[in-house]
Amino acid sequence: MHMLYNSDSFAVVQFDVPGTAQSMAAPAPHEPLTRGGYEIVDKFARKEIFIQGALAETFKQGVQALIETDPSEEEMDAYIERYAAMSQQPLVLH
Repeated sequence: MHMLYNSDSFAVVQFDVPGTAQSMAAPAPHEPLTRGGYEIVDKFARKEIFIQGALAETFKQGVQALIETDPSEEEMDAYIERYAAMSQQPLVLH
């Protein structure tokens, strides 16, 4: 579990689930996320979503492209909001 982003509006955590001894090695930046995914928490809406598979890979590629432009917090939040809008799960603390 790695905290990737945390703002007043959103938090993004990456979860990696190792499956075999080979997947324990750190993947190259261009390799797709094969197991695990991203949890996106919308702090104002108090909802969260866990994305994995192809959707997680699209999210990862979009973030990498955005980082190359040295985005502001507002630009990062706007990108993350597109994915957070799909969240249906209420945020529950336990």
